[in-house]
Amino acid sequence: MENLVISFKVVLPLFLMLLLGYVIRSIKLVTPDCFEQLNKLVFRVFLPLVIFRNIYISDLSSAFNGKLIISGVLIVLVVFGLSFLAVLFLEKENRRRGVLIQGIFRSNFIVFGLSVAANMYGEDSVGPVSMLVTFIIPVYNALAVVALESFRGGGRVNVKSLLKGIVTNPLIIAAVLGMIVLLSGFRFPVVLEDTVADLAAVATPLALVALGGSFEIGRVRGNLRPLTIGLLGKLVVVPMIFLPISVLLGFRGPELIGLMVMLGSPAAVSSYTMAQQMGGDGELAGELVVFGTLFSVLTIFLWTFLLKSLGYL
Repeated sequence: MENLVISFKVVLPLFLMLLLGYVIRSIKLVTPDCFEQLNKLVFRVFLPLVIFRNIYISDLSSAFNGKLIISGVLIVLVVFGLSFLAVLFLEKENRRRGVLIQGIFRSNFIVFGLSVAANMYGEDSVGPVSMLVTFIIPVYNALAVVALESFRGGGRVNVKSLLKGIVTNPLIIAAVLGMIVLLSGFRFPVVLEDTVADLAAVATPLALVALGGSFEIGRVRGNLRPLTIGLLGKLVVVPMIFLPISVLLGFRGPELIGLMVMLGSPAAVSSYTMAQQMGGDGELAGELVVFGTLFSVLTIFLWTFLLKSLGYL
């Protein structure tokens, strides 16, 4: 029951932000175009600041775990490859293919990972999870661009366009800059660090409000099949395959929590914004975030309960 409460505490604020966006649209406080512009602003400014700051504040010396980082990156690459192959077989529409691949392999790691680890083991335990986030988030973003660009423009992969999409993506640029600054040891003045922190703090709320304002419940029925594929793949199939592998690799406690949340938390909020800005099926991407977040209250509780019952947490 405690784990269910933890999951609920993580998810409830996200749903309240989604609801706020939905209410704002329902009472016509702003025009629908406003939410489209807000998504663009989040994608180009606020989410890059989040990624840059999360890497910038990482402590490589105290929390570095080479085995965990290498294992996490390899698992993400394998999940991406398997998702790519499965979606090619299961979905025929190109605008949905990239979105589905992204929805299955990419998780809301920052929000769920740090919260679940801190609630279960205390604030001092989040070091391994933070370090995993530092290396996984850039991989997520690069692979998401590959997935979405691969099915842009009729599904014919244009290598030049694909590479351009990667090197010009604001999230990837932010990740690269963050790593350069982190490895150089350079520190910004405190006033600038505080400003970036304040701006980064509004990224997730803004993204969720924009998603809530763009969400149309009446269109869910038309996406029921791909939505089911994406949700089952993300919340059930991927953790069911790779959590036992993580256990066999010897991971326990906070390290295993980090991998569990990486594998089993819902699609990242930024996946909706990225899909909408890169020509993917924005409606499906938003539905994967909304319903994935809802159902993850139960699935994260079940995975945590199972691992604790077996003595791995």
